[in-house]
Amino acid sequence: MELKAAAVRVFARTGYLNAKITDITAEAGRATGSFYKHFASKEQLLEALLADLLAEGDASAATPEHGDDFRDRAAVRYHVATYWHFYRRHRTIVEALRQAATVDEAFARRSQEMMEPDLRHIAGHLAKIDDLPGDPLMVATIFTATLSAFAQVWAPQKDDEAIETLTSFLHRGMGA
Repeated sequence: MELKAAAVRVFARTGYLNAKITDITAEAGRATGSFYKHFASKEQLLEALLADLLAEGDASAATPEHGDDFRDRAAVRYHVATYWHFYRRHRTIVEALRQAATVDEAFARRSQEMMEPDLRHIAGHLAKIDDLPGDPLMVATIFTATLSAFAQVWAPQKDDEAIETLTSFLHRGMGA
C-alpha cells in the first residue's frame, strides 16, 4: 500500500514523532482524507507496519534453516543473522516503533501484545537448555533486547563480525 511506503519514507526523513499525516499523504500523492479510509491514526498505520514485519518474521521461521534448539550455536546464529539483516532492511520502522512506544503507553502495550508470540517462540528455543540462567521468557526478553540494542548501535559496522560476536556472546551467556 502506497500510504505505508510513503510513511516509511517520511519517518526516515523526519522521524516518527515529527511526521504528520499530511506529510504522509503528500508523499503518497494522495488527499489527506484518503488516509482515514485506511487508518484511524498514525499509530494505527504504525501497527499495520508492525503486523507486516511480524508476518515477515513468521515467514523466516518457516524456512528449513530455522533451528529451534539454542544449545546448537548454529540455531542461535540463524536467529541473530536473520534479525540483523531484518533490522538493516527495516531500521526506520523499528525506530518509529521505539519512538511511538516511548511517548504512548497504550501503543507500547499494544505493540508488546503483538510481539508476544515471537517472544514466546524464542522462549521455546531456550527452554531446551538445561542450565538456562533464568525463566525462558525472561531470558528470551534479554536475548531480544540485547539483539535489538546491539543492532541499533552497531548496525553501520561489518555484518559478519557483528553477527559472529553477538552469536558467541548470546550462546555463551545462555549457558548452552
